[in-house]
Amino acid sequence: MNSKTIKARNLRKNMTEQEKKLWQYLRKRSINNFKFRRQYPIGNYIVDFACLEKRLVIEIDGGQHNQSDNILYDQNRTQYIEKCGYKVIRFWNNEIENNIEGVYEGILKYLN
Repeated sequence: MNSKTIKARNLRKNMTEQEKKLWQYLRKRSINNFKFRRQYPIGNYIVDFACLEKRLVIEIDGGQHNQSDNILYDQNRTQYIEKCGYKVIRFWNNEIENNIEGVYEGILKYLN
């Protein structure tokens, strides 16, 4: 088993509260019968959620993503993932906490 797989497994076991909350909406094909994977490796990165069928990646960001070093890292990461053929959409932790229905609707837009 390679280190990326081990890290992804570890991340699945230690999901944030926001990731757990969104996963309840994504798991078991509960959004229009699309299958999502959590903590899925793409190249050198592990994305929060991915729908392989629709080539959609969902990232959940906390406040640390507003720091300048992390902004650049996220931009490079998104560019790489998009070069692999995925569309990346991002939601903030507070959107998951306060407007999960709006997040759900936003995801539906990209799936349809």
